[in-house]
Amino acid sequence: MKTIKLNTMEENSKITTEELKQVTEFNNKMVQIQGEIGAGELRKADLVTMFAKESEQMEVIKKELEDKYGKVNIDLKDGSYELIPEEDNE
Repeated sequence: MKTIKLNTMEENSKITTEELKQVTEFNNKMVQIQGEIGAGELRKADLVTMFAKESEQMEVIKKELEDKYGKVNIDLKDGSYELIPEEDNE
């Protein structure tokens, strides 16, 4: 049977100051990036909510316009509209 010798940790074992600095810098950058990702996700959630509210308001306006003008396609450049022909379901 082969014996495997494990490295035992000495009480004062440390990585070099330069290695510690390098590891700490990378860790700090990673924490910062994680924070920015989180902030980005929160912003995304806010934007999705805002979009949903605007979409709801657009549906209300579309319904009001449909009640007033019928089913129409509106040219957003000049406000002109064309009636949408109704399909016969016969």
